[in-house]
Amino acid sequence: MKIGIIGATGMAGSAIFKAAQEEQFDVTAIVRNSDKAYKLLGNNINILEKDAFDLTRIDIQNFDIIVNAFATSPDKAYLHIDLASKLVSLLRNTSEPRLIFILGAGSLYTGNGDDQHLLFEDIQKDSSTAAWRTIPENQLYELEFLQNVKNVNWTGISPGVTFVSGKSSDEILYGTDFLLKDSEGKSETTSGTMAKAILKEIKQPEHLKTRFTVVNG
Repeated sequence: MKIGIIGATGMAGSAIFKAAQEEQFDVTAIVRNSDKAYKLLGNNINILEKDAFDLTRIDIQNFDIIVNAFATSPDKAYLHIDLASKLVSLLRNTSEPRLIFILGAGSLYTGNGDDQHLLFEDIQKDSSTAAWRTIPENQLYELEFLQNVKNVNWTGISPGVTFVSGKSSDEILYGTDFLLKDSEGKSETTSGTMAKAILKEIKQPEHLKTRFTVVNG
C-alpha cells in the first residue's frame, strides 16, 4: 500500500511517516523542503518535493492513501479549507487515493443536554485564545466542507483538546463527534497516538466519508 503524507516534517506528519515506515508501508513524504525531510526522517526515504497547492492529479494518482497533515500559522488558517478543496477537486468521482485529514478538536461537541455545544464556542469565548483561534475555526469549516463531499473517499480525524508530540498511549479511546476525556478528565492526544490511530484506519477502514476522534486513554 502506497501512502503519501503532506506535511511529513511537522509534528503529526513526521510521527505518521515514522510509524508507517516501521509497519513497512511504502511511504512518501510530500514536502516543500527535501533537505529538512532528509534531516528529520532519514536519508533513504521517498520524497515528493512540491508545495501541496501545486500538486496535480498525476502527482497523487498512484498513491492508495494521502494523509493531509498540513499545518499553518493562525494568520493563514484559511489554507486548511483551500487545501482540502484542492485535494477534493483533484479526486472528484474517484475512490482512490483515499484522503485522510487531520482536523481540530473545535468541531467536536461537549457539554450535556441543553448545554451541548461545539468546543469551538468555548474557544471563542476565551480571550486567551485570540492569537490562535482561527486555526480551530477554519478546521471546523474544513470539516463542514468535507461533510458535503459525496463523490470522494475521505476520512477526518480529530485529536483531543491538547495535541502534543509524544509516543502513543498504551490505551487509545475512540469516538465520533463528541469530545473524549480519559478517566482523570484529561483530553490529550499525542502525535504517536494519532499516528497509530491513522494506520489502524488505513489497514481496517471504519470511518469512510465521516470523522472520528481519538485521545490517549
